Amino acid sequence: MSEHDVDIDFDFFEEEPPTEESSRAERVIRRPGPRGPRRPPRTPQNLTPLLRLVGLVAFAILIIVLLVFWIKSCQASSKASTYKNYMAKISEVASSSQQIGRQLSSTLLAPGLKRADLESKISGLARQEQLDVERGRSITPPGPLRDEHQAVIQALQFRVSGLTGLSDALAATASTKNASKAAGSLASQMQRLLASDVIWADAFKAPAEAELRRQGVTGTNDQGGPLVPDSRFLQNSELASLSAMTTVVQRLKGASAGTKNCPCGTSLISTKVLPAGTELSTSSQTTVNFRADTQFQVTIKNSGNVQVFSVPVKLTIEQAQGGNIVKRTKIPFLNPGDETTVTFRNIPQPNFAAPATIKVEISPVAGETNTGNNSADYSVLFSVA
Repeated sequence: MSEHDVDIDFDFFEEEPPTEESSRAERVIRRPGPRGPRRPPRTPQNLTPLLRLVGLVAFAILIIVLLVFWIKSCQASSKASTYKNYMAKISEVASSSQQIGRQLSSTLLAPGLKRADLESKISGLARQEQLDVERGRSITPPGPLRDEHQAVIQALQFRVSGLTGLSDALAATASTKNASKAAGSLASQMQRLLASDVIWADAFKAPAEAELRRQGVTGTNDQGGPLVPDSRFLQNSELASLSAMTTVVQRLKGASAGTKNCPCGTSLISTKVLPAGTELSTSSQTTVNFRADTQFQVTIKNSGNVQVFSVPVKLTIEQAQGGNIVKRTKIPFLNPGDETTVTFRNIPQPNFAAPATIKVEISPVAGETNTGNNSADYSVLFSVA
């Protein structure tokens, strides 16, 4: 190989010097053109699936949250419905039992009733009360009210045993000459009935109300009354006293002796206007300053020697114009020689233009012969207070 061969240069891509035409063309290409509006930056194609995924996740979370709220709402509604349905069933039993108690009171206080008839009636009431026990047992309470439901059954059973014991005591004391001893036997059975009211109030009503508050269950029953029902077998606790039963025994002895008319009855003592305390007069006109809270309080005495029970009392405001205003109430229970008051409330606005007459009437009890002291008329003139 010769030196000439060694000096051969293999640079086949040697740049040519730029010509004038190429330089001019380069300047034309590099010359910036007029600026147009900028286009918004395009979202990278790989972010679109991610945004869609985020949207789907957010929508799924919203659906879950709404579903949770819906489930909780349904659960709360279902829970409230369960408690209210239970209380509605208990209310029916409570009302039935309470009505039996009213029948017992009116039976014990009925004048002229013979012992055998009284025994039969009370025995029948005991059988009716046993039906309430069975109805109570057939009701299934919500779990948190199991103990309270057992208190309902216990209260009803006390009423059955009290009525049965009372009927048996009447039969057992038929030949007892000692009225106090016989009355004591009756009173001990009446105490069972009084105890049933305590059990209902303290072991059922109060704790049941507390449990419903804890569960967030509120409202009233279908009649607008309290959701948890009350049930008072004895409307007046005095009926279970020894003195009350002594009167019953004495009345039974009088009935067996053939007494037709009992020395019984009531008398009207006075009528006052509240809150002023003004006493009305039967001999002169009284000016009554009428207000929205005006009430009339009537004092009544048991002027006989036997108890009276559920005696109707009526107050009538007789007006020349505007029509009469009539209000009614009852004496719940009154022992011989005792006095009580009944109050007439929510009096509509009377006519102020002319005098009026207030008439108070006490209905005669069975066997009452003197009714001259059962009513009174009062002349009044109403004025704006």
